[in-house]
Amino acid sequence: MAPPAPSEATVSHSAIDSVSAAARASRDPDTVTQPIAVVSERLPWRHTFISLRIHNFRVFAIGHFVAVIALWMQRIAQDWMVLQLSGSVTAVGITVALQFMPSLVLGPWGGMIADRFAKRRILMLCQSVAAALAASLAVLSLSGAVQVWHVYVIAFILGLVTVLDQPARQVFVNELVGPTYLRNAISVNSTTFQLGGLIGPALAGVLLNAVGPGWAFAGNALACCSTITTLLLLRKGELHVSTPAPRRKGMLAEGLRYALRKPTIYWPWLMAGFVAVFGMSLPVLLAAFAAHVYDAGAGGYGLLNALVALGAMSGAIASARRRQLRLRSVVLGAGMYGLMLCLSAAAPSMALFGAAMVLSGFWCLMFLTAANQLVQTSANMAIRGRVMSLYLVVLIGGQAIGGPMMGWLAEHLNPHLAILVAGGVPALAAGTVAVVLARKSALQLKVDLKNRRSMVRIVPRAA
Repeated sequence: MAPPAPSEATVSHSAIDSVSAAARASRDPDTVTQPIAVVSERLPWRHTFISLRIHNFRVFAIGHFVAVIALWMQRIAQDWMVLQLSGSVTAVGITVALQFMPSLVLGPWGGMIADRFAKRRILMLCQSVAAALAASLAVLSLSGAVQVWHVYVIAFILGLVTVLDQPARQVFVNELVGPTYLRNAISVNSTTFQLGGLIGPALAGVLLNAVGPGWAFAGNALACCSTITTLLLLRKGELHVSTPAPRRKGMLAEGLRYALRKPTIYWPWLMAGFVAVFGMSLPVLLAAFAAHVYDAGAGGYGLLNALVALGAMSGAIASARRRQLRLRSVVLGAGMYGLMLCLSAAAPSMALFGAAMVLSGFWCLMFLTAANQLVQTSANMAIRGRVMSLYLVVLIGGQAIGGPMMGWLAEHLNPHLAILVAGGVPALAAGTVAVVLARKSALQLKVDLKNRRSMVRIVPRAA
């Protein structure tokens, strides 16, 4: 039985900034969505991850946690292996691009499939293929026959799997927990992903130094099988299954028109585009810093990624306790993430650089969870797969563009300059969007040093 909703949660439209008022004023049956939950009081700590009380989501989260650890192990091992085989940071960026490029081109069709078919079956199919790909990479690596082009091909096929997996996975969370706990479940998933990102790189660093990358790939193949097992163990009767959308012409265009009519969808899209292209290729830049700036080797590369994940996990927990879901939270998160990357460019030592990575990870997750939650809760269930797929096209596809670009900057110019660009562009974009939204909504920044709880506030501009 699903747990009751916490008494601290009330339903209100005030969580959306006034910029969305125009969208709500001209409602039609296609644009009406559920109100976004606002927590008027600070949640007790026991409710931080309240969605885990639901059996199906708890089972899914356990399997997801194991899979994420293995996924991070494979990601770190793959990037480091390409760097060692080729000696080129650009080659690492190409690997990232090949893995994300299919989402850039085919992502909207993945969302349409997620709206039309059972999400659970899609996920089982995708995990089966991912297991086979990881096993193939393990065999090639352990036999000593692996070459860079092998990794390119497998990364591209895995990217095709991602086209189907990611939209279905995003929407499936709602089927596990229902609308009441959706925001909290998104934060739990983010925490799980980042906790896995804390453990996975550390394990990858140990394996790379001890036995090589092959066993990291083998571990990911087994983890994909464990994910399939958890999907089979779910209680079908407790799923909040939505009615599949019937096939008809213009489904993709319908999703795009729907999203562009909603400020709470297209502004997060815009910010995700800047962050994805410039700021989300951080593993590529960390490889350059570990290999060429600090000479820290595979262990140092894994450590830097683990520090990013440590900050990100803190950000995911903070987002789970966030009382209000606002458009300004998305803009602030993107701006602060960019600022932290800019500060890391000036770090004189690896210790201070690592501290900057913790702060970068925190603000990156604050941005990602706010954007994800706002886009999901602003979209109808019947069209959410297409909306989320378009969001993922921007978020994942942007990395396909940014990976090679940031790798080239790090290799041919300077890693410090590359990370300065990676943070400076999103920070500048966030500042510009903040000014535009403030002018549209007649808002202003108020500083009150006497108010200890809220010295800096955004308030309506005085007449």
